[in-house]
Amino acid sequence: MKKALESLNPKVVISVFVVLIVGLVAAAIGPVIFALALGPGVKTEPLDATKAHEASTELNGTWEVARGSHPNFTSVGFTFEELLPSDARRTSGSTQDVSGEILVENDTLTAGEVTVDMNTITTDKNVRDVNVRNKLFESEKYPESRFRVTKPVDLSTVPTDGKPGMVELTGELTIKGHTEPVIGEFQVLRDGDKLIVSGDLLVDRNSFGVESPEMIAAKIADEGEVNILLSFEKES
Repeated sequence: MKKALESLNPKVVISVFVVLIVGLVAAAIGPVIFALALGPGVKTEPLDATKAHEASTELNGTWEVARGSHPNFTSVGFTFEELLPSDARRTSGSTQDVSGEILVENDTLTAGEVTVDMNTITTDKNVRDVNVRNKLFESEKYPESRFRVTKPVDLSTVPTDGKPGMVELTGELTIKGHTEPVIGEFQVLRDGDKLIVSGDLLVDRNSFGVESPEMIAAKIADEGEVNILLSFEKES
């Protein structure tokens, strides 16, 4: 063995050792690099009322989910902690493919349902997009998620001067065919001819059958948020 090593070209021996060292280093810091490569994702942010106008449309009636406008584009997504060997960080995904409507009668939200296209959930990494859709939410099997209002909500105290008010929404959230009751504090903004609703629902992913995929470094925390920003316009 010794003679065999002595007969090798010194440059070859050095190259072999370099490869081994690089491999060991990669194995040691791989999870860290993996974590850094993930990025924070694409989060659905809360509504922004800085440029809102006074209400110009009657509150009562049927309102449909619309695309919205800057800075309040309709968007629904999720935020969870990713647990890694090196640290923990928050990561998000979202989509603007949202539809639905609400009914307001006598200044009271009496009914409403919103549907989210899970096949268009996007983060900031293509690889993670595939994992989120296929492994987390199984979007081919469960292409839609829904939120349905189950308790009337008084909207009479929502300001008409372009400032948001706060309400409590009670409803049912359906993800991957699992339906659970949820309650959350939401901002409601009357901005010109738009009605904007924004808030976060705290959820336990296990209640909806959302399992953490088998990944080398990252695991997903049990509890997280469903982030909601909806811009409504009156039904024409």
